[in-house]
Order: sequence, then C-alpha cells, then structure tokens
Amino acid sequence: MAANDQNDDGHDTGNLPDLGDAIDILTFSQILEMDDSEDDREFSKSIVFGFFEQAEETFEKMDTALEARNLDELYRLGHFLKGSSATLGLTKVKDSCEKIQRYGKKENLDGSPEKDEALCLSRITETLKTVKAEYADVEQTLKNFFNST
Repeated sequence: MAANDQNDDGHDTGNLPDLGDAIDILTFSQILEMDDSEDDREFSKSIVFGFFEQAEETFEKMDTALEARNLDELYRLGHFLKGSSATLGLTKVKDSCEKIQRYGKKENLDGSPEKDEALCLSRITETLKTVKAEYADVEQTLKNFFNST
C-alpha cells in the first residue's frame, strides 16, 4: 500500500496494514497509535488479547443465557460485547452483537417490538453462530498481525 492511499471515505490510510473488511482500520489504527514502539506493539497487543479473553468469557455467558432462555441477559451481553468490539473496529462482530442486543430486547432489526420470545431466541441462536465465526476470523487475523510485528 502506498503512503498516499485512501480508503473509501477519502481518509489517508498511509502505511496501515490491510486487515480485511471485518476490521475498520481507521478505528483499529487509533489503538496502534498508542504503542510506544511499532517493534513490539506491547500496548495494543495487550488490549487486543484482553479483548479475546473477554469475548470468549462473554460467549460462554451467552451460551448459558441462551440455554436459560434469558433474553435480558442476552441483551446485556450483546450490548457489552458490541461496545468492546466497536472500540477495536471489529465491525462484523459489532454488527452481530447489535442484532443479539435487539433480539434480547425483544425487537426486530428495525427497532419495532417483537412479542414472540421463541422467535427472538431462535434469531439469537443463529446470530450467535455467525458472530462466533466472525470473531474466530478476526481473532486469527489479529493474532497473525501481532505475530508478524
């Protein structure tokens, strides 16, 4: 990537790594800018690997809440993981967590009320499978990135 490359928004992407479409590089680069050294990336690596632990714990809690059919807890966990994934620029994970949050709140994606709890739980089941796959992809991408720096 040349130093004067731009993203779709016209922002200069400079020498930022290409991490694919699941990670918003401008958001992620703000984390990278906090590193003292590009050689070890100690700070950003600790944040990202801390997120990995947090996400895996949250997925376990989501599985438990789903078994218990606890929509309130699924809403809360979806909201929590949406925020932390947004901070890192993990757009696909964030978007799926927002869906879980809405379904947990007994809403359709457009925000309209959904009275059918079974439907909401079914949607969460499917979305949880999707978000776990999306998470696995970005986890591997980011581990590769940090292992190459």
